[in-house]
This record gives sequence, structure tokens and C-alpha cells, in this order.
Amino acid sequence: MTYDYSLTYKLPASPGVVYAAWLDNDAHSAMTGAPALIVPAVGGAYSAWDGYIQGKTLELVPGRRIVQSWRTSEFADGDPDSTIVVEFEPIKDGTRLTLTHKGVPDGQTSYETSGWREFYFVPMKGYFSRAKKKGRRPE
Repeated sequence: MTYDYSLTYKLPASPGVVYAAWLDNDAHSAMTGAPALIVPAVGGAYSAWDGYIQGKTLELVPGRRIVQSWRTSEFADGDPDSTIVVEFEPIKDGTRLTLTHKGVPDGQTSYETSGWREFYFVPMKGYFSRAKKKGRRPE
């Protein structure tokens, strides 16, 4: 069995900047604090958190939406890949990021309860806040 969930987080950068950073090796690594390798095209493979997360990009709508297959090294060999849908909505001071995670293996609730916030959203907010204070685009 699997389950689905959605999380929302506000980031202090435009949707286009957040979208571009998600798909860029250096920016993704800098904003999460862990190595990432990303082929930024539909069908392109990616890995994040030094290989802990792996998948392929399934859909791209520039500045608005990224769909990727997603699995961690904690998935059992027989578990199918899950899917993440990352949507970027402009708001007054930046972006509302909504992440919908579908097909997560039962019992792997740490992604929903803390993983995305601790290892993605909070570090991303710091990354974009630092860039904003310096008056420049994140690199």
C-alpha cells in the first residue's frame, strides 16, 4: 500500500528563481546543503542528497510546475517509484511552493512529518533569504 500527501511552504524568491534553482546542480546543492546532480529536461535523471534520492523528471512547466519520479535508498527493491509534483505560485513576497508526494510506501512517513521541511524547505528559505538580503539573485 501507498499513500499521498501535500505540503505548502512560502519562499522569499520568485517562482522562476525557485524553479530554476530546483533544476540546477549547483543551486540545488547550495540551497539544500547536499550534493545534487540534475539533467534539467523531461526524461533527465537526477539525484539529490548525495544519491539518497533518485529519479527522473517527468514534466516541466517553466516557472510553474515540476513533476519527478522519486525514491530514496530506504525504499524496498520491490517498491515502485513515488512521484512528486512541485508547484510554484506567485505571492506577495515570493512563492508559495506546494509539494504533492504520491505513492509513498506505507510506513515511510518521515518525509511528510519532517523530511521535506528539515532538508528542503527550511534550508531553501535560508538560501533565498540570504540572496535577497544581499540584493542579488541566488547562485
